[in-house]
Amino acid sequence: MSETIFSKIIRKEIPAEIVYEDDQCLAFKDVNPQAPIHVLIIPKKEIAKVADASSDDQNILGYLLLKAGEIAQDLGVKDAFRLVINNGENAGQTVFHLHVHLLAGRSFNWPPG
Repeated sequence: MSETIFSKIIRKEIPAEIVYEDDQCLAFKDVNPQAPIHVLIIPKKEIAKVADASSDDQNILGYLLLKAGEIAQDLGVKDAFRLVINNGENAGQTVFHLHVHLLAGRSFNWPPG
């Protein structure tokens, strides 16, 4: 996988407004928010996109979703948030380091398209 801006954020080479960090993941505010609350949750392990994950990544994928719920609770939006994972350029992925968007603070429509 090639170097991404998220790799640099993990190594603290680029500043980010971090809301959560542990040995497996990092969560920080999106610099181009699409909702009043817009946090990106990324694994520290480099996985380009969901389709590139292997069975070895099963635990980290589940871990990211559990952490999303905890982060939402910490941000006071436990009962009203949306999670989005884009897979590939045609799906809107712009940084090829797997990331979960946690969006909250406004109403969302369905379908999201």
